[in-house]
Amino acid sequence: MKKIALSALAALTLGSVAANATTLYQDENGQVFTKPAEGRTPLKMDTPVFAKADKLKFSGLAYIGYNYTDYDATLADGTPNTREDISQFEIRRAYLQVKAYLLDDPKSYYRITLDVHQDSKANGDTTDGDMLLRIKYAYLYINNILPHTGVELGIAHRPWHDYEEHTSWYFRDVSKVLVEQKNGADLSNSADFGFNFKTKTKYFDSELGLFNGEGYHALQANKGMSFEWRTTAHILGVNGKDKEKELTYWDASFFGQYNQDHKKYTNIIGNRAYDDLVFGGLHTVYNQPEFLVAAQYIKSLDTRDGDAVSLQAGDGYSFNAEYRLGSEKQYRILGRMDSWTPKAASGKPEYEQKTYIAGVAWDQNKNVEWVVNVDITDNDAESDRESYNGTAYMLTAQVQF
Repeated sequence: MKKIALSALAALTLGSVAANATTLYQDENGQVFTKPAEGRTPLKMDTPVFAKADKLKFSGLAYIGYNYTDYDATLADGTPNTREDISQFEIRRAYLQVKAYLLDDPKSYYRITLDVHQDSKANGDTTDGDMLLRIKYAYLYINNILPHTGVELGIAHRPWHDYEEHTSWYFRDVSKVLVEQKNGADLSNSADFGFNFKTKTKYFDSELGLFNGEGYHALQANKGMSFEWRTTAHILGVNGKDKEKELTYWDASFFGQYNQDHKKYTNIIGNRAYDDLVFGGLHTVYNQPEFLVAAQYIKSLDTRDGDAVSLQAGDGYSFNAEYRLGSEKQYRILGRMDSWTPKAASGKPEYEQKTYIAGVAWDQNKNVEWVVNVDITDNDAESDRESYNGTAYMLTAQVQF
């Protein structure tokens, strides 16, 4: 019975269904199916499957790949680079998502997204190398709480990341966006505890939110909150989200955070103190079905008093482009360049961190995408990240349903 119950649950997640309206079928071997056929009989379960929702919608997304990273053998001063080359298969991310439509408004729902990732911190914990499960999103979305505006309450989207990944940089399976990328700005991740008001009109949309500020997998650092925003002008009157192969659109955005008490440090007299994280960015993207070009600039302010500098102060920029071929634009050539320069204390040199990405992609169908790319890290000599210089060769399958 346990085996049948687990198989039944797996079958339910294969599509977007109302659980209390699904009939399951079983063959003589005990395998469970969602459709009738010869040799299959309706499955009778002692415990009925039901949901207190009008509809349940299931979806999944995974980034499966191989990575070979060849680090530079020596540093600029001639000393050996102690960082070892990498050769490994990876599950970079695996998400399983459920939306439950609970309210009369068909566009309001509760969403929970499970996030599977590998514990890559070899710090002696019992979970070193384990595939770990955590919550990425868990929020109630209420549609039209204000004119043209809905709100997410819970572990919600932060205003910027999701927008860029669905209108400008479509290769999250290869690299995070500049504001999150480790060799880039590394300022913020994509979800947090709080609320996010999302406004959509033909020529303008925005997201305005208040959050803890530390992200979905960190504890609140102190009592400070984070006000975060994105405002976007749809210059051609077209919202191109996930429609890059079909629509022509041109967007211009302003985004940022005012994040109080974000990073803890010890001041010169030995007391605990906190840096505020205050940054703003400008971004634009132009897309036609045949190609896409995008650019952005981010500046993170130094908010610490005295000669010392805030831990995340700096500025940088990013460019990315995409060219599409084929009858269904299923073949793509992609490129991106990131630059980030952390701010240094007065009188100290500043070092630039640069990343170059180039590759090709093939959309096998609407569910499977393949990407082959190189990722070149080229940081200035004597920078804190010089040892990461080298080239990564990557093969990725993005699977979604």
